[in-house]
Amino acid sequence: MILMLRALLFVGGLFFVLMGIGFLLDPVGAGANFGISPQGTLGLASIRADMTAFFIVAGGCLVWGAWARKGDPLLVSAALMGIALVGRFATLAIDGPHDMFWQPMVVEAVTAIVALICSRVLPHTSFEGGD
Repeated sequence: MILMLRALLFVGGLFFVLMGIGFLLDPVGAGANFGISPQGTLGLASIRADMTAFFIVAGGCLVWGAWARKGDPLLVSAALMGIALVGRFATLAIDGPHDMFWQPMVVEAVTAIVALICSRVLPHTSFEGGD
């Protein structure tokens, strides 16, 4: 069971890392898939920096947690996905639904839930220090 969960974390994390690399290499194309279009160099830099950071950190922490059998990094991924989900719910409440609005919400919710479950199953680093 734990091996299957770790494999799921690893594959999901790799998917997010590759998505982040896509934003780094092709911010216009990757942004278009998310309904984002840059306005000038500032827009390109924002997509390239922020979206790349979000997906590489979220995915990298999933991969790290799965590979090293550590629950701590998974909390970072869960937090990122949870905050993204809150933003999507806010948009839904304020602006209403759009086509396929539920798809990214499902991905973010499932990722956050799986990361939290695996975080409970995998060991955490002890921060107890001696003087």
